[in-house]
Amino acid sequence: MMNKQRFLSFLEFEKRYSAHTISAYALEIDRFLNFLLTEEIAFEEVDYRIIRHYLAMMKENGRQAASINRSISSLRSFYKFLVREGFVASSPMQLVRALKTPKRLPVVVEQEKMVDLLDMGGADPESFEDTRDFVILELLFGTGIRLSELLAIQERDIDTYNKRIRIFGKRGKERLVPVHQTLLKEIRRYLMLKYVQDFKNKSTFLIVTKEGKQAYPSLIYRTVRRYLGRITSQQKKSPHVLRHTFATALLNNGADLNAIKELLGHAGLAATQVYTHNSVERLKSIYKQAHPKA
Repeated sequence: MMNKQRFLSFLEFEKRYSAHTISAYALEIDRFLNFLLTEEIAFEEVDYRIIRHYLAMMKENGRQAASINRSISSLRSFYKFLVREGFVASSPMQLVRALKTPKRLPVVVEQEKMVDLLDMGGADPESFEDTRDFVILELLFGTGIRLSELLAIQERDIDTYNKRIRIFGKRGKERLVPVHQTLLKEIRRYLMLKYVQDFKNKSTFLIVTKEGKQAYPSLIYRTVRRYLGRITSQQKKSPHVLRHTFATALLNNGADLNAIKELLGHAGLAATQVYTHNSVERLKSIYKQAHPKA
């Protein structure tokens, strides 16, 4: 469908969405178009009743509310684009509302356990891969950056004099994230090891594979899972858990919510406020243990 490709190009070049986000939009639109094909419904005939029928079918097939809401959001953006470009007169999504979903608290690792893990240091200070993996962990917990942001860091983005890293967030938005002296020391040691590696393809990206190429998401996931497996039995051990742990640790130690918002690169305060729930739950737990009447 020509209009789908134009929409995806719009997301890439005008909205500057990441490749991962664009792929997610493409998947949801393809699912919808396949539904229309199976049901023998012409695209021009789609109205809100057909959309609701499609969403009901997804629910019957076991898709969770959060997943269905992603589909609603994708289709709403798609139709908004089609209306703007004059391909359709109106959007059938206007009468469609998102489903209610239970609020999920961010999954975190205990701050004390993370500090102990990092204090132990890397396995072998002479090993490039061990040092790289430890720097990955230090960066994710020490700055709260996203996986995609970590992968995009170039060597030139490290400002050792001012103790900060230039980060390119969602839609290419730039921010400067401070780093502590211990992390800078680890980065410098890692870079020294990186320079002496006999790479055939030297990359200017900070985090690279053992072949010298830019690192990829599954490498980061494996590294984080391996390290977190040493200190927690919780099921979720993703890079985003370290982002949540970073934010929660700052909040628990008295950081201003607006400052945390800036460090995380959130567009609005609402996304940051979710961490206050974790903080409140922690206070409840302390109260229950400490108060004689609790």
